[in-house]
Amino acid sequence: MRTRAHGIGMLRLALRLAALAVLLAAATFRPAWASEGETDITLQGQYWIDESARMSVQEVAGGAAKLQPMDRYRNFQLGNSVLWMRFDLPALPPSQRWYLLLTGAAFIDRASLYARGPDGAWQEQRAGDHVPVAQWSQPNHSPLFEVQGNSASPVWLRLENRPAPTSPYVQLLTDERLQSKRQWTYLMLGGYLGFGLLVFIVGLIHARLYGDPVFRAYCMYVACMLAFQLSFTGMGGLFLWPQWAWFNNAAPAMFMLLMIGSGIWFIRQATALPRHGRRLDRAAVGFSLFGPAFAVVYVLSSGPLTYTILNIYGLLSVVLSIYLCAWTWYKGERYSGWLILGFLPVHLGYPFPALRAAGVLPDSWATQYAVLIGSAIEIPLLLYILHWRAKDFSENRARLRALDSTDPLTGLTVTPVLRLRLRDALRRARRSGHRCTVLLVDLSNHADIVARAGREAGDRALVVAASRLSQVVREVDTVCRVADTRFAILIEGPQANDARRLLAQHIVARGLETVSGLPPDLTLRLRLVSAWVPNGAPELTPEGGIDEQRLLQRMTRALERLLEDPKRVVHHLEPRATDAGQSAPAPI
Repeated sequence: MRTRAHGIGMLRLALRLAALAVLLAAATFRPAWASEGETDITLQGQYWIDESARMSVQEVAGGAAKLQPMDRYRNFQLGNSVLWMRFDLPALPPSQRWYLLLTGAAFIDRASLYARGPDGAWQEQRAGDHVPVAQWSQPNHSPLFEVQGNSASPVWLRLENRPAPTSPYVQLLTDERLQSKRQWTYLMLGGYLGFGLLVFIVGLIHARLYGDPVFRAYCMYVACMLAFQLSFTGMGGLFLWPQWAWFNNAAPAMFMLLMIGSGIWFIRQATALPRHGRRLDRAAVGFSLFGPAFAVVYVLSSGPLTYTILNIYGLLSVVLSIYLCAWTWYKGERYSGWLILGFLPVHLGYPFPALRAAGVLPDSWATQYAVLIGSAIEIPLLLYILHWRAKDFSENRARLRALDSTDPLTGLTVTPVLRLRLRDALRRARRSGHRCTVLLVDLSNHADIVARAGREAGDRALVVAASRLSQVVREVDTVCRVADTRFAILIEGPQANDARRLLAQHIVARGLETVSGLPPDLTLRLRLVSAWVPNGAPELTPEGGIDEQRLLQRMTRALERLLEDPKRVVHHLEPRATDAGQSAPAPI
C-alpha cells in the first residue's frame, strides 16, 4: 500500500509539472507565432553559397551571387563556405525602430548584416559566437541587427558556421515587439534558472541530511544541465562571459558532454549498478568519464569528426540511460523504474535539438527550448524520486540498527539493554532512597502449545505474551526477552510494595485471556518472580557495589524453583529491615 501511495504521489507530481511546463511553453513561446509587429521573413529571402568564402558585399551585391529563392526552411552544411542571404525590405514606418532577429545562437559562428547608409556605402553590423557578445552591434542572447525604415532597400546577411549545419530563421520586429519578446524570454528563463538553483540547493541539503552520494551526483547533473541551458540559449554569453568569444563558442558542446557524463554517473549511483553487474558498471564508468575527457578534445580540435562523435555520444547516452534503469529495475531495484519516468521529459525533448544538429530539422522554438522544458519537469521529479528513495533506505537502515537492540521475534529490547537500564535504575533508586520493581516472567506451557498446535503457534504465543506484558506497564518501563520463553520487566520510579503484588496478579490474569489462533482451552500460563529493589542482598556484590547481573541470577534461581512446584504461580522476594534502615530479602 505504501509503495502504491508513493507511485500515485509521483504520478500526480509528474502531471502537475507537465501542466506547468505547458503553461511555461505557452508563455515563453507566445512570440513564436505571428503577431502585430513581428514577421517571419525567412522565406522572403534569396540565398547563395560562397564556396570561396572570400567575396565581399560589394562583389556579391554587384552581381557575383547566383541567388536562389528560399522556398522552404533549409539546413545548410557550409563547412568552409559562407551563406549569403538577400532580403528586399519594404519601406518601414520611420516612427518605429526595426530589427532583424536571427535565432539559433548556438549554431552561428559569425553573422554580419550589410545595409547601405545615408551616404550609399555599405555598413556592417556583427554578431556570432566568434565575436564577443560585448562587441556585437546589438548585444543580445541571439544575433540582432537594426534596420533603417526610411525607404525600401535590400539588405545582405552573411552567415558562417562549422561544423554544425546552419538553418537561418529570420524575423523582422518592431522595437516594442522586441522588448516584449525579450522580457518574456528573460522572465521565463530566469524563472527556470532560479528554480533550478533552488532544486540544486535542496539537493545539497538532502546530501547532507541523508549522507547519500546519490544526491551529490544528482546536484552535479543539475549544475551541468543549468550550465548547458545557459550556454545553449545564449544567456551565458550575454550575462556571464560577454568578453570570452572562444568560451561562448565552445560552451554548448562542452557543457553538453559534462551533462551527459554526470547524468550517466548519477544513474549508475541511483540504480546501484555496481551491485548488479561489474562489467556493465565498468562500461558505464568509462562512458561517463569519456564526456569530460572528450570535452577537452572538442575544445582544442573542433571539426566534422569530433562533431559527429559528439552527436553519437548524445544519442548513445539516451539509449544507455534507459537500458541501465530498465535492467536494474528488472534485477529488483524498485526505484530504477521511477527513474525512467523521471528522465522521460528530457528524452522526449532531446530528438528536436539532436535532429537540428544533424541537419534534419530547421531552427524553431522546439529545437531551441524542448530540452529546457523537459528538464524543467525532470529536475524536480528526479529530486522527488530520490527523496522517497533516501527516506525508504534511511528507514531500512534504522530497522537494521534496531536489530542490534531488539528481539527479532517479539520486538522487545534485548538483554544488554535491560542490564544497562537496570543498573542505572538501581543507582538512581539507591541515591534517592526509593525502590523499583523487577519481575521475571516465564511462559510455562510453551512446550505444550508447540506440541498441540505447532511451532508457528508457539511463536505466536510468545509474541502475544510480549504484547500483553508491554500493555500492562508504562511506556517508560522496560520489557525484555531474556530467554526463549522468559521475559524480564523493569518498573522504574518509586513503587509501593502493594503495587508490585497487584501488577503480578494482573500479569497472570492477562495470560489467562483467550488467544486468537489457539484453541480456547489453550491460554498463556505465566509464572513469575518479583523483587522490590534495592533491598540489600540480591543486587549487591560482596564488596558492596551494585551488580544487576547478580540480581537477575538470584531471580532466575528463584524462578527455577518456582517452576518445580506446579501449585505455585507467583513468588515475591520479600525485603527485610536492616540496621541501616534498608531492606534485605529473606533467604531464598
